[in-house]
Amino acid sequence: MKKQLLTLALGLMTIGAYAQKSELKIVEKAVKKSQFAAALSAITSLESSVGSMDAKYKAKYYYLKGQTLAGSNNFEGASEAFNNLFAFEEEIGKQKYTKYAKPMLDGIIQKVSNKAVKLYNDDKNFSEAAKSFYLTYKLSPKDTSFLYNAAISASQAKEYDTSLKYYKEAKEVGYTGITTQYFAVNKETGKEESLGTKANRDTMVKLGQYIKPTQKTSESKQADIVKNIGYIYVNQGKPELAITALDEARKANPKDVNLILNQAQMYIKLDKMDKFGELMEEAVKLDPTNPNLFFNLGVVNQNQGKIVEAEEFYKKAIELKPDYSDAYLNLSIAILAGDKQIVDEMNENFNNEKKYNELQKKQKEIYNKALPYLEKADDLKRTVDTVRVLLNIYDNLEMEAKGDKLRAIYKEMKGQ
Repeated sequence: MKKQLLTLALGLMTIGAYAQKSELKIVEKAVKKSQFAAALSAITSLESSVGSMDAKYKAKYYYLKGQTLAGSNNFEGASEAFNNLFAFEEEIGKQKYTKYAKPMLDGIIQKVSNKAVKLYNDDKNFSEAAKSFYLTYKLSPKDTSFLYNAAISASQAKEYDTSLKYYKEAKEVGYTGITTQYFAVNKETGKEESLGTKANRDTMVKLGQYIKPTQKTSESKQADIVKNIGYIYVNQGKPELAITALDEARKANPKDVNLILNQAQMYIKLDKMDKFGELMEEAVKLDPTNPNLFFNLGVVNQNQGKIVEAEEFYKKAIELKPDYSDAYLNLSIAILAGDKQIVDEMNENFNNEKKYNELQKKQKEIYNKALPYLEKADDLKRTVDTVRVLLNIYDNLEMEAKGDKLRAIYKEMKGQ
């Protein structure tokens, strides 16, 4: 009796294995004909028996499931199936289907990635781009840059809750965004070019087509992540959380100038210019050769009415960067700020010829002091505003030749 029961049990196992084999053949035929709805129905009927499935059928099951889901545009499900296949065949030490599945998974990742890039760059559909970038990351978790791109896209779409979720996830997985680019100088053109990988760069140098190999490492994006989290909190009307996020980051990296600047920018958004000024002074101590820091200190002091201090900061910025057009422009504007008080006094002393002439002389001194800086700003980066202000000064200083020459340019710029 016991023997008969054993025989019956063996018979049931044979029938189960036969059914699995039969169903897998149905799936395989449907996949080959691109009949993915039929394939999905058949593969779904096998899900309950995966745990007890024979090893020789289990790998094929994962392989066909991945193909079926990919054909049904369920890319995340396909990725999961293929990764289960890789793990299973690694476990049994036999990679029959892995060699076919890996290129398929790579193709899916490339397809979704290309779609995300197109949605972002060409279609400007940031919401859908965020979904595709995030899906690419889920398909290939090692490529954390897609997670970062998903966060940026969601923020562009003003989907701040989603963006915040992605940024926090990027922070948790330790995303840095640090990349290394490999360069060499083309012997024929004399220009430095990026040659992709180190191996490719080294090969081109060995072949004698390129010389002077170099490499450049990009800066970490961790500070940007914290900054963007802060901006999202500001847009959500949560300034305290924004400051807390940046404070937390600065405790870990107290000498990171980028973090200080990001926090300083946050205070601009919160209209706390005194805090902004304090942080800029702290940044200057850490990076005393950075012209942008002195320029920003100039702006802070100018907005606070500290014109003399502002002028000194702009001059320091110019000293560090002689072609800093915005610094020249702001310096000239700071100097010209004294003109308003003089004009008010001139209007009050219109009938007092002696006093009026004294004030007019002071006004011309201000114009003459500001003129070289404004001319330099205009020379470096001409705009309608620089030309307009210059014309006003030329007219007040009775510099007719320069004024007439510039007037024609101004009319052309205004389309007159």
